[in-house]
Amino acid sequence: RRRDLLRQLGASFDVLDVDVPEQRLPGEPAEDYVNRVAREKAAAGLLQVVALRGAVVLGADTEVVLDDEVFGKPAGEADAARMLRRLSGRTHRVISVVWAVSAGREEHAVCVSTVEFDALSGATIAAYVATGEPAGKAGAYAIQGRAAAFVRRLEGSYSGVMGLPLHETARLLGHFGLPD
Repeated sequence: RRRDLLRQLGASFDVLDVDVPEQRLPGEPAEDYVNRVAREKAAAGLLQVVALRGAVVLGADTEVVLDDEVFGKPAGEADAARMLRRLSGRTHRVISVVWAVSAGREEHAVCVSTVEFDALSGATIAAYVATGEPAGKAGAYAIQGRAAAFVRRLEGSYSGVMGLPLHETARLLGHFGLPD
């Protein structure tokens, strides 16, 4: 998803694989957690390309938050169904943070959107989980997929809910003189 979104900005880029633990610390506020993980991803990526003159690395993280519970990626189908039952008929926040880092500079942007889900029946949840779409998605849903039908109201950034807020990312890239 993030590759497709970055392409919309006209940015040329390579993807770096980084291994950053996504574990919320005890007592860590949700926004601080998302911010920390995004920054750690960017820093880990920069370590891989620090020898490339002018390299700028983006790191991003997006999480679904309801009642201060962070809904990461579901551990399996049962976990996905549990998350969707909790989100059903409720309004939750989607926090997306993007960091841009280079050898001598770093900046970040925070995007918080609110998403109101319609009430979902058990059958609707089971059918959605069976599609496999919730796998690997924060909050067990993809707003750009079949779960778009669950969204009663969205306030904020559609692309931010997808995983990369384009407005904020474009501004960050512009601060670094990008795209070319």
